[in-house]
Amino acid sequence: MTERSHYDDLAALLAVLPAPLRSAVAQLPGEALLEIVMDLGRPPQARLPGRALMLAEAPVTRDDLAEVVQAVGVFGPDNRAGIEGTLHRISAIRNRGGEIVGLTLRVGRTVRGGIAALREFVEQGRSLLLLGPPGVGKTTKLREIARVLADEYGRRVIVIDTSNEIAGDGDVPHPAIGLARRMQVPGPDRQHTVMIEAVENHMPEVIVIDEIGTSAEVLAARTIAERGVQLVGTAHGNTLENLVRNPTLADLVGGVQTVTLGDEEARLRGTRKSIVERKRPPTFESVVELRDHEHLMVHPDTAVAVDAILAGREAGGLECGAGDPDTRETALGAKPVPPRPVRRLPGGAARILPWGVKRDLVERVIRELRLDAVVTERPERAHLVVVLRARSGEPRLLELIEETGLPVHVLRRNTAAQLRRVLQQVFHRAAGVADGEAEAAAREAEAAVARVMTEGVAVELPPRPPAVRRLQHRIVTRHRLLAESRGREPERRLVVVPPVSARPGD
Repeated sequence: MTERSHYDDLAALLAVLPAPLRSAVAQLPGEALLEIVMDLGRPPQARLPGRALMLAEAPVTRDDLAEVVQAVGVFGPDNRAGIEGTLHRISAIRNRGGEIVGLTLRVGRTVRGGIAALREFVEQGRSLLLLGPPGVGKTTKLREIARVLADEYGRRVIVIDTSNEIAGDGDVPHPAIGLARRMQVPGPDRQHTVMIEAVENHMPEVIVIDEIGTSAEVLAARTIAERGVQLVGTAHGNTLENLVRNPTLADLVGGVQTVTLGDEEARLRGTRKSIVERKRPPTFESVVELRDHEHLMVHPDTAVAVDAILAGREAGGLECGAGDPDTRETALGAKPVPPRPVRRLPGGAARILPWGVKRDLVERVIRELRLDAVVTERPERAHLVVVLRARSGEPRLLELIEETGLPVHVLRRNTAAQLRRVLQQVFHRAAGVADGEAEAAAREAEAAVARVMTEGVAVELPPRPPAVRRLQHRIVTRHRLLAESRGREPERRLVVVPPVSARPGD
């Protein structure tokens, strides 16, 4: 795991506290401190991961609050203030008369080396969205990503800084963001306008934005992405599924729409006629769920994950440590098993060895998906192994993998949804069809058929790989139409043509 270093300038935060609290906080482990809470009439608290400690028995007084407010200075319209030259944030709670009756003093830190698992995504220019509950380090990771992109990769990075949350208080940005530039936002209601202003005026290659939460900011993000600018941001929501179900924020990951299918298309897909689909390409190409400071769930392809959620399947994703440079899953807990083609019997079937997975479950999913596969209990005859994660470290399995080199596919839970997702990925890959590509290609073919039958004109489909074209060809022939292959690889494509009697002019 990559070594990480922390810098928090805690002394500057302690300096604004009343003297008794300053002494109590100074005795706490600095790296563990998340925030200090001061509420009128209640004992002050220090919050650490998973627990809270009383800093004094005496309740907080109005004089205590006034001392901190005077040391901090003016609070903005969002009830936030900062300490110049630091990343600390002070937030106020007011009574109905506007008087401050509570303060939250959050410790701001620079953490270097904590984005190893995300480097590949940001380096490749992929737009990346971070999700997670408060206090898991989303903003901290934004700072480090901004610094790495600006300093190590020489990108033109602009940080959109509402309430000086990312780059600290004051006119000079905190060194935590490196050479990235910072545009301050006067108030939360102006964040979307500053996002657009950054693109129009300053030619960024990357924009970093914290807490996307309104429809105007969602629209601004999509506009920026459509102009070819890489986006790295956070949004309100703990998981990708939360975001998909959020009517305001769903557009960040492609949006949602209800579609009514024709009878034939519904039959081919095995779904109801009224289905929910993704509306457009996602604004953010990859999504990361921060479970806590040390654990992430990465969705490398947002479109694939969202399509799975809308189809009632699990979104999947790759679990890893925050500092782990390898985000791929592995049954061995070491180097990942490289993808291999699914070897088949002369008759065409692949033999699947279940390890800790119920045999009847595997057989049922094979039937549901109509896969060219059978279940075997004999390791020497198997072509691939599906294993329950809890049993993936068993010595007998490790010996088998070492001896045979069998590809291993891991299930987090012994459920049909998990197994269905894994086997779909395995067999699509073996056929040369990427995850989600088969369904998209089927929709293309059905739409072309509908147009040919209603308008009597030939319809050309986008270029597709041979395995996908064969799928489309089968759909076309079911409607008693003809499909011709035209062009050379990789631009070879199908053209669906109408019957001679249906062509205009005949």
